[in-house]
Amino acid sequence: MSKNSNFEKKVITEIEAMKNNVELNDISITWLKVANSCRYSYHFKHLGRPIIQYPPDIVAIQEIIWKVKPDLIIETGIAHGGSLILSASMLALLDMCESIDSKVPLDPFKTRRKVLGIDIDIRAHNRTEIEKHPLSCYIELIQNSSIDKKVVGYVQNLAKKYNRVMVFLDSDHTESHVSAELYAYADLVTKGSYCVVFDTIIGNMSEDFSMDRPWSPTNNPKTAVKNFLSTNTNFEIDDSISNKLQISVAPDGYLKRL
Repeated sequence: MSKNSNFEKKVITEIEAMKNNVELNDISITWLKVANSCRYSYHFKHLGRPIIQYPPDIVAIQEIIWKVKPDLIIETGIAHGGSLILSASMLALLDMCESIDSKVPLDPFKTRRKVLGIDIDIRAHNRTEIEKHPLSCYIELIQNSSIDKKVVGYVQNLAKKYNRVMVFLDSDHTESHVSAELYAYADLVTKGSYCVVFDTIIGNMSEDFSMDRPWSPTNNPKTAVKNFLSTNTNFEIDDSISNKLQISVAPDGYLKRL
């Protein structure tokens, strides 16, 4: 067995041990609760745009994008656009590496790869910053509800033109809305790719975590995922991701298409 194989085998064993480390799990939940009171996730940027994610999830996202090499990433929920820029930067990197391998000069304006961002309210100042970003050529924006029938139809038709599709759900966090998004978009995810449902952490928190929001520990993305998986056998939770992250807004939210 090669040194690389030995290393990977050791990593898998260590991650599995973390899953059963009660002290580590408890500390992680406690840390999340305290950090949330400081609005921790609002303090980071990716290539200049606020991303509103925890750093471990940012790392996990770049890992799965590099692994799957999607040519279409569908994202619901835009906010300041940092997640769109993260996805676009990874697609640009994939294009650059393919260009180097093939020795064909890269023209990003002719790339097939795309990030499709959907939000019911794209604030004007955020749209301006996203559209003037150097990676905007990879991004298409739709301002409308992600579960609007016309939007769903457009996205479903668009996805037919792509070979490898990935989906990130991060808009309205109520169970009914996330369930509708899963019904609309999960089947677009290609085999071996992921549908990532963010903010499943709400299901692990106390009532005051959600404050004045319509979601709660009993009405959130995690409950939507649970109901979705009870009737859909095409996906499974990739718990190796949550086990190694420990600090994550999406525990049980990394769904892998089988």
